[in-house]
Amino acid sequence: MFQAVNYSVEGNNKQKRAYQAIQALNLMNDLKEFTPILCGTVPIGIDVDTSDLDIIMEVDDFSAFEKIIRELYSKQDNFQLKHTNIRGRKVVKANFVYDGFEFELFGQSQPVLSQHAYLHMVIEGALLKENPKLKEKVIQLKKRGYKTEPAFCKVLGIPGDPYENLVVFGKNKGIID
Repeated sequence: MFQAVNYSVEGNNKQKRAYQAIQALNLMNDLKEFTPILCGTVPIGIDVDTSDLDIIMEVDDFSAFEKIIRELYSKQDNFQLKHTNIRGRKVVKANFVYDGFEFELFGQSQPVLSQHAYLHMVIEGALLKENPKLKEKVIQLKKRGYKTEPAFCKVLGIPGDPYENLVVFGKNKGIID
């Protein structure tokens, strides 16, 4: 589920355009050693005008990853690269704009199928499939400035840290292990 970006070929207009932009960059092939997966709102059809394309990857050698990212994308509009820590893990993030899309390349020393971005997307996708009425409620909150996970948690009445508690909710519902 969600592991191949070409599902966007038959998706909505934004998904098709996103797929074309990713293909034009040859991103999935150029970064295949890092197991890239497109995550976020575009794949599950709850994006808004400001939604970006999040590509998550498993990275163990951050210096090599940074070098490759700079070689491939540093000439793209608004290119930025930064190091940070999220939930105690080192992260390298690169952002740039290509073909009208803001890209965020996210490298973390963790398998992509275990990263929160992927787990959130799987949980959110399953919840939308189970209850299609959630879609409009979440999109309305996103248009008011909410991030995706806080919007889902508000609609579902999940208290506390939305990034952690959405994962707990997904586990409790049997959506993820």
